Amino acid sequence: MPEILVLSGKGGTGKTSLTAAFAHLAVDAVVCDLDVDVPDLHLILKPAPLQTSEFYSGHEAFICSDLCNGCETCIQMCRFNAIHHGKNSPEIDALMCEGCGVCVAFCPSDAIALNPKHCGSWFVSETRFGPMVHAQLFPGEENSGRLVALLRQKAKEMAGIHGYKFILSDGPPGIGCPVISAASGVDLAVIVTEPTPSGFHDMERIVSLCGHFQIPVTVIVNKCDLNSQITQEIKTFCSQRGYCIAAQLPHDPVFVHAMVHGKTVTEYANGKLVRMIEKAWNHISSLSIAGFESKTRTHQIVA
Repeated sequence: MPEILVLSGKGGTGKTSLTAAFAHLAVDAVVCDLDVDVPDLHLILKPAPLQTSEFYSGHEAFICSDLCNGCETCIQMCRFNAIHHGKNSPEIDALMCEGCGVCVAFCPSDAIALNPKHCGSWFVSETRFGPMVHAQLFPGEENSGRLVALLRQKAKEMAGIHGYKFILSDGPPGIGCPVISAASGVDLAVIVTEPTPSGFHDMERIVSLCGHFQIPVTVIVNKCDLNSQITQEIKTFCSQRGYCIAAQLPHDPVFVHAMVHGKTVTEYANGKLVRMIEKAWNHISSLSIAGFESKTRTHQIVA
């Protein structure tokens, strides 16, 4: 089944609002929120968890006070200053600990162990639009790229078992590890941008990333009437590189009103804006199917 990823290169472009609208229009899709550091798609879709699983990644050190002889070698060896003087034995600051294992290696009494680190939770939920896979890391935790890969795997399994037509994912902002994990191998990247200097700049960065991984791209210019000059620059940029523009959406406070009511904009409103979003979804779904079929034929030829 085609896998569609909505990206922005930066936050605040309207990526999640449009993903929620597409989830409403798709009807037959597994929805996946891959922004595991600061997820917010659940605020609109209101998922009811059916399955909750703990996410473990990396390690954190633990000191057994009964075995500790108080030599404080661990304090001297820890370059992250994560181990401090304690009342009876040294104590480890979990927020500072990098799980490197130096303290374990140098402890003369074998009083320190590395335990798997509980970093957050991931969920399989039900929404009014169908199934949703999402997660939440604890504040400051790392390894979000690994969690993103796990969510994508679970979404594919669900789609395959239950015969859903699409996987629709709300991607992380930026171009870092979580985005790379979310983007590799998808059938279509939908880049949501806005006509501001930072919006255009970050769109160029995320388009370059998609080009590196040979991912088909289509673009949505949101709030296109904020700056007509930059909107034209974005259109020229896309034309020169052969990217289709799925929609040019005007600034409209109906997005905010819909969020306040806990609905997608396509549920809450009618009119020209909704018709533009519906047309954009038809374009996106067609492109993703074409991309999926092309990739499948290529794999068959190689095999």
